[in-house]
Amino acid sequence: MAERGRNAGGGRWLEWLSLPLLLVLWHLLSLLVDHRLFPTPIAVFAEMWDLLVNRRLAEDVGKTLTRAAIAFVLSMIVGIAVGAAIGRFRAADRLFGSWVLIGLNIPAIVVAIACYIWMGLTEAALILAVCINKTPLVAVTVREGVRALDAGYAELGRVYRVPFLRRIRRIVVPQLMPYVLAAARTGLSLIWKIVLVFEVLGSDGGVGFRIGIFFQNFDMKGILAYTLAFMSIVIALEYLVMRRLDQRVLGWRPVQRTP
Repeated sequence: MAERGRNAGGGRWLEWLSLPLLLVLWHLLSLLVDHRLFPTPIAVFAEMWDLLVNRRLAEDVGKTLTRAAIAFVLSMIVGIAVGAAIGRFRAADRLFGSWVLIGLNIPAIVVAIACYIWMGLTEAALILAVCINKTPLVAVTVREGVRALDAGYAELGRVYRVPFLRRIRRIVVPQLMPYVLAAARTGLSLIWKIVLVFEVLGSDGGVGFRIGIFFQNFDMKGILAYTLAFMSIVIALEYLVMRRLDQRVLGWRPVQRTP
């Protein structure tokens, strides 16, 4: 037990050293290259502070986060419903499985352009395009979770006449939560990227919109400053929310039966 604690402590120190090590490597490379298009992290942080205080960094990050959050919630709701249906009912899987496959493989840029042409350069078009790209991934992950449900627990609930809603809450949900969390984590990593690309194509603000302007001016400090600001929020979300959910999911899993 003591050895396990020491190993965990050592791993935690390595984890804390990871980001500073990356910044040091970035700084050394920028000094080696010595070019205005490869700024040092100090210059980028100074630019980020200037953008935050004197310009529209906070407003742009807020717009992008709002769009990503709305698209994420809608995609998770629809994806979980679809995944549960096609995982539970074989006929639904055979009927709609091809739709999910098409949704997984259709290029995101095609969906974005189509939505913008049909609906105009609006918030609804951007969010709909992100949902169309994200929902199939959630559906496939949840479908596999439904197929992996332990039939023994369900049979045990029926034998003891456990009410339906309680069986869902106590038996089904704990087994599905690892799959839902995996879909959420994968989806978050994709949604940020998709939203930024769609903002570059057409929007009235946001991180992607501003990065597109910086790109036209070859302003690497501005591009990296916006990227760092946004990635700081994503990293905070991972450590403060997703990893805590991971720990809770481990506590929700049913006790494994012994043979």
